[in-house]
Amino acid sequence: MSDYQHEVEELERESATAARLFDVRRIIGGLFVVYGVIVTIAGLTASDADLRKAQDININLWTGVGMLALGVFFLVWLKLRPTVPPTADELRAAAEDGPAEG
Repeated sequence: MSDYQHEVEELERESATAARLFDVRRIIGGLFVVYGVIVTIAGLTASDADLRKAQDININLWTGVGMLALGVFFLVWLKLRPTVPPTADELRAAAEDGPAEG
């Protein structure tokens, strides 16, 4: 193979890595999991006065569990359906077709 082909393959690998790293599902899932843990801990340590303010509903606990579930959903979705970046041939074909008209 020529040096050009090696460079193209290296760029495709880097593109695939960047696409997986910056997938919005990873960012959203990670943030929901982190905030869900924080809010769940706040719900587990709620005082009786806090519960009376919310009519004896531990809203922090329920919200935290919901956030954890949503975050885990996004991360599982990312694992089951990973991002596949377009190949060089697909990008070339799209560039030849020109911009899409709406």
